[in-house]
Amino acid sequence: MNRRKFLKNAGLAAGAVAITKDMFAGKNDPIYGHNDMRYRMNVKWGALNPEKYPVKDCHEMIQDKKGRIILLTNETKNNILIYNKSGKLKGSWGHEFPGAHGLTLHRAGGEEYLFITDTNKHQVYKTTMDGKILLTIDYPKETGVYEKKEAFVPTETTVLDNGDFYIADGYGSQYIMHYDEKGKLKHFFGGKGDTTANLDNAHGITVDRRQGTPSLLITDRTRNCFKRFSMDGKLIEVIELPGACVCRPVIHGDHLYAAVLRSPDLNSPGTGFVTILDKNNKVVSNIGGSEPVYKDGKLQPMSQTEKIFVHPHDVCIDDEGSIYVAQWASNKVYPYKFSRV
Repeated sequence: MNRRKFLKNAGLAAGAVAITKDMFAGKNDPIYGHNDMRYRMNVKWGALNPEKYPVKDCHEMIQDKKGRIILLTNETKNNILIYNKSGKLKGSWGHEFPGAHGLTLHRAGGEEYLFITDTNKHQVYKTTMDGKILLTIDYPKETGVYEKKEAFVPTETTVLDNGDFYIADGYGSQYIMHYDEKGKLKHFFGGKGDTTANLDNAHGITVDRRQGTPSLLITDRTRNCFKRFSMDGKLIEVIELPGACVCRPVIHGDHLYAAVLRSPDLNSPGTGFVTILDKNNKVVSNIGGSEPVYKDGKLQPMSQTEKIFVHPHDVCIDDEGSIYVAQWASNKVYPYKFSRV
């Protein structure tokens, strides 16, 4: 789908499916989800004064070693908002990322760093936790497959223990680039195409260690699936998620979590939910979505059943198992918190 049309449709949806932040309050907050993965919803958790701390799109969130919840937004008055787990603002910074999209945490040598992708600037940045830029990655001209920087629209990163990192060009040419710690390109794979090993809307990427041998889980949002690749880029598995246009995969413990931007396809605005998979990549719960049903081992199409979200874009799972949900093109709402019950 044309990205300009995609954005236009999203704006219309946000106006049509407004979420009132006071509709659920206090100890009687509603509970959503299925099986033993059920959560109490708190839409007031991250609410701030929008005049002082505005957001445009709440794109992604992580938790640092101090327990703080860090939100990335493309609002250049404060690209980064830092909360405690109770939703109190602890700090903010960042004015230089108009296309702030992907946020990844990396720990090394007792320190923590952030990787930020900017879809407007066509760049990726490694920063300190207070915003000092340590490394900037421009479009990968050295690959020979990019004629201009505008073809590179990075959406996500994942970082290895040795400092190597991968970049997903999810809104551009759909390649996955592998760099060393200093930012030298090592190899790349993927790209647009019709084969199963090609990608379309490779929105997210993460390292999956749940099965022992590390592998890469990469979003193929247009095709409603995650794809598992070896660390050198060979396709291993396709995890079909019919009806779910998933964003980045987020692993916490044995479970895989993902925001579902829209359902059943990208032409259906205002239809998002959150999905949760177990260690065997079987869907066990949907927050705001239909109960997962398998017939003869095959997952049946999923859909939004309750309009508690417009366009959920990312999830963060904290050290207590609570889920924080950031939304894109959703009337500039702050993140919601879901506490497990």
